[in-house]
Amino acid sequence: MGTIKLVSDTISQDDIKDLIGWLETNPKLTKGELTVELEKEWAEKMGTKYSVFVNSGSSAILLMVAALKEFNRLKNKKVVVSSLSWATDISTPMLLELEPILVDCNLTDLSADLEHLEEIFISEEPSAFISVAPLGFVPNMTDLVALCDKYDVLLLEDVCESMGSKHKGNYLGSFGFASVFSMYFGHHVSTIEGGFINTNDEDFYHELLMMRSHGWDRDLPEWKQTELRTKYNVSEFESFYTFYVAGMNLRSTDLQAFIGLGAIKKLDRVSNIRLRNLETYLEEIPNNGFNLEIRESDFISNFAYPMIHDRRNEIVKELANIGVEVRPLIAGNMGRKPFWVDRYGVTALPNADLIHTNGFYVPNHQDITSKEIKIIGNIIKKYE
Repeated sequence: MGTIKLVSDTISQDDIKDLIGWLETNPKLTKGELTVELEKEWAEKMGTKYSVFVNSGSSAILLMVAALKEFNRLKNKKVVVSSLSWATDISTPMLLELEPILVDCNLTDLSADLEHLEEIFISEEPSAFISVAPLGFVPNMTDLVALCDKYDVLLLEDVCESMGSKHKGNYLGSFGFASVFSMYFGHHVSTIEGGFINTNDEDFYHELLMMRSHGWDRDLPEWKQTELRTKYNVSEFESFYTFYVAGMNLRSTDLQAFIGLGAIKKLDRVSNIRLRNLETYLEEIPNNGFNLEIRESDFISNFAYPMIHDRRNEIVKELANIGVEVRPLIAGNMGRKPFWVDRYGVTALPNADLIHTNGFYVPNHQDITSKEIKIIGNIIKKYE
């Protein structure tokens, strides 16, 4: 049999033909009008007021946290991060000289264990929490929002693996003060590389626009430009190279924005297929090693099917031998990765440690077949 890939092509031949046709019109390729159009459509799709397009999901995390720090929106340096997450969720606060605190995951939807999170909120009084929604599964956003409100903690959502997932009819990424998404080619829909930051806060949106592009005012509305130029006595000519804040260059291009405008149209279809595949996996492999909770209030745009098994290494080897691409369950416990251990020592967290040792995931994407899911399931069930 051929390889059962982790991901399928998120950019089709039709997309490429459309892109070539657009390129033949000699358009502006750097960030321009299409980027603004894409940002507007993505914000509307996700149910937020504003969106900022950048060159990757990790850049989105970097810009979001850097802007919070630069504009004094953090009451202290303490930032809680889900232990079951991606490296840049944690390395970003580290690199910005903040103080990351790891919270254990739960074994029902793989997001933060809310009891452990509340203990940290009480003992550490952090300024923010970066909530990660792994593999498309949906955190209990109602309880999470209430918890953050109760302890005056800024809720930040990492939805990079969960585009299209919903809680009570609302997309993940619309609950926190700000949220980040990844448009990497291996995710639900793609701009090759790319990412978004969404927010409902207008001032923060303007701050993100400036910091994304060197710290200048070119992307701001005219009234905001006038306000800044008046405040700092900057002429129109001087404004070309006036930098109001310490900024970066994390811009993407209109080429990727063109692809993104088409990608948005695919999201609902892809999400529905992924949910259907998840349901097939649950039928084929109901004993996945933990108690996945599929709440009626949630829509799960599943990224991959997770497993916990004490014979993980044997299963992974057999799957690989027949061409099934398998990965660790995103990264296990980040508190056991060298970059963390070298600075802080090992952080033991029981649920994340179990996933670290025994966790893995198998493919789910819009082109996987029920027959391929059955092949994967038959191998895993041999080890029950």
